Amino acid sequence: MTDTNSSGPILIAYDGSDCSKIAIEEAGKQLRDDRRAVVLTVWEPLDAVPFWGVPMATMPSEMTEQVVARANEVAEEGVALSGRAGFDAETRVELGAPVWARIVETAEEIGASVIVLGSHGRSSVGYAVMGSVATAVAHHAKIPVLITRESGD
Repeated sequence: MTDTNSSGPILIAYDGSDCSKIAIEEAGKQLRDDRRAVVLTVWEPLDAVPFWGVPMATMPSEMTEQVVARANEVAEEGVALSGRAGFDAETRVELGAPVWARIVETAEEIGASVIVLGSHGRSSVGYAVMGSVATAVAHHAKIPVLITRESGD
């Protein structure tokens, strides 16, 4: 393992799903050292979600505020889980579409040494429709990526 004093933080992409909770647990097992962690929750504007069809300009500001508030709650949950896994973590909530690009950009911005995320393990049909954040992050990141999956998949 590299000298932890010169290593960047661990970026944990967290969306509140079971697979992202498992990713935090696994990171705690695999990446034990004194690096700090940043728990990143990325939220997409509704106009970026396929089939929604409502332009961002027509979204009520109250709806956006609710989405941001929920994203902050999810990130705080991720920090609590990260603490239990042995990390000194901080939250970061970002707007981004596509989500994978914002994860990679944030990793570069903070000088992360590794990205941790869970994979939902969608079927080929689900992958074709929704894509895979984990696959895109692994493809585009210039640093190591730890991807975990739910057991039994």
